[in-house]
Amino acid sequence: MIVGAHVPDDDPLAEAASVDAECIQLFVGPPQSWKKPPIRADANILKSSELPVYVHAPYLINVASPNNRVRIPSRKILADTLERAEDIGAAAVIVHGGHAEDGVEHGFRRWWKVFEEMGEPRVPIYIENTAGGENAMARKVDVLAQLWDMLEEFDVGFCFDTCHAHAAGEDLSDVVPRVLEATGRIDLLHANSSRDAPGTGADRHANFDGGAIDPEVIVDMVRASQAPVVICETPWPGIGDDMAWLRKSL
Repeated sequence: MIVGAHVPDDDPLAEAASVDAECIQLFVGPPQSWKKPPIRADANILKSSELPVYVHAPYLINVASPNNRVRIPSRKILADTLERAEDIGAAAVIVHGGHAEDGVEHGFRRWWKVFEEMGEPRVPIYIENTAGGENAMARKVDVLAQLWDMLEEFDVGFCFDTCHAHAAGEDLSDVVPRVLEATGRIDLLHANSSRDAPGTGADRHANFDGGAIDPEVIVDMVRASQAPVVICETPWPGIGDDMAWLRKSL
């Protein structure tokens, strides 16, 4: 198990060194934009780095939406993000599960269509559990299990976020075993506390020492996940302390 950080995009390797990250996660373009991410000037440097690199897809993506003006651009920017992730030698692209306003059963089919049309992606895709939203694909574990049943013919990875599970109102004492039963795997874990109370649906991360989740509960979830990679997405500069505490606790 290696512990890393979501780092600012300008000089990610220097930022990683400043907090002793063993791997990094970054955006390859603006997280709130539909535009194709530009080619990074440091693409070859990142690709040749010994640090594993993970890419978080833009927040706007919602391939489960019934709205063509959302779903079609979402598929396009996901493909564009995968292309840029390949440029930098990324280990995977993490993308939120999204939601379907017309019912999750339709959203399952739309996710299936993404993988059916894409074929085997050159960079693995990890779907991440989400904090809130009605008819969400990956907020509640029971719905997540149905999504995974729909996608069973594809090699889809899973990213578990501790803050999102808390915000979704899941019981943190057993959520990880239930997720593992649903997906069969947790490829990457986002270790975050939350600024808000459980069940609010608010995706607001906090440092371990000031958040609403007992830090020991976060450690318990990390241990139970058996994930090979853990990434903190907590606020800077406290993220370094969070990573150091997590390593010591593990």
